[in-house]
Amino acid sequence: MMREEIVQHDVAVVGGGPAGLAACALLVSRGIRPAHVTGVKREMRDPRTAALMQGTLPILDTLGLWPGLLKAQSAPLWTLRLIDETRHLIRAPSITFDARELGDEPFGWNIPNATLADALREIIPDDAVATYEGLSVTWTEPRDTLIKLHLSDGRILRVRAVIAADGGESRCRGSAGIKTYGADYRQQAIATSFGHSLPHHDCSTERHRENGPLTTVPLPGNRSSLVWMDRPDEIKRLMALDDRTFAAELERYVGGELGAVSDIGPRRAFPARTMIARQFAAKRTFLVGEAGHVLPPIGAQGLNLGLRDAKAAAWLIADALAYGEDPGGAEPLTAYDQARQRDVVPRGIGIDLMNRSLLSRLLPAQAGRVLAVGALAQIAPLRRAVMRGGLGIGH
Repeated sequence: MMREEIVQHDVAVVGGGPAGLAACALLVSRGIRPAHVTGVKREMRDPRTAALMQGTLPILDTLGLWPGLLKAQSAPLWTLRLIDETRHLIRAPSITFDARELGDEPFGWNIPNATLADALREIIPDDAVATYEGLSVTWTEPRDTLIKLHLSDGRILRVRAVIAADGGESRCRGSAGIKTYGADYRQQAIATSFGHSLPHHDCSTERHRENGPLTTVPLPGNRSSLVWMDRPDEIKRLMALDDRTFAAELERYVGGELGAVSDIGPRRAFPARTMIARQFAAKRTFLVGEAGHVLPPIGAQGLNLGLRDAKAAAWLIADALAYGEDPGGAEPLTAYDQARQRDVVPRGIGIDLMNRSLLSRLLPAQAGRVLAVGALAQIAPLRRAVMRGGLGIGH
């Protein structure tokens, strides 16, 4: 532990994941030199991918990352299928959402999280950010005109605003006194990738099962990413399998369409839950990414929302500084909270209800899901409206 040292900055970004890196890059693009507290580096690279939708990709375009080289390492999502593989008494019809119903662009592109994070790091010049590498914020002290960030090495940063992208257990959120609500589902999920002998045809498939969906999302070539949700004991069993046995288990579910499964990538397990902040900004703190919302991996909303958080926070802070106003004052905090409430909360509620309907043994819940999916399958205008909403266009 080093002796206490106080350093001043206009704004700090806390968190080294894609949402935090995007916030840094967006601030730099507006001529601001933020402090960046990266957090402790993970030993394992993130095996997850993000299906970034058309409403989110312009953020990467703003940073010069899209289409560019990033596109070559991504796969388009032209169709999204929902298949009911539950053994419920009432089962929903299968439904396919086709991007061609809306125009000549795919729904979005599936991008490996680690690839996206690497690309964001590369575009931020070393001298454009004051980096506090490998450190975390242990707690913050919000004051009237500034907020103090206490770092894990004993240093203190005095800043006027903080973008908190420090994850679901955010210390910044706790210090700001922001409460959360949500649910633990007694589910976990495995994220990985795999090779397969048959083409995926740019189609992402969610197989809805009693204990959670099994979702495959296209990657370049004959390869897909996987999110497999199930009971914690089943996830523990699957994580203990060697790659060959895990591939055989997975092939039982997807082999009919993707063929022989092989070349399993690194696997990581994580809890599935819903957590949404009751406020997205308070006491000079803007919550971004999982600091503000953690959603089950259904419907590809998590990082799309996180990148939109990053843009909204960075733009409001940059505008305030450009006009000589307080970047952590009441006006930008309120504007951010209201905007993110409108975007995040309805999506969070919808995903929560979908997951609960899969887990429920009650006939009314099952019937409600069947009617909803059936309506989407049969009513084209409703289906197109839902597709447009899922793309996040206009945020």
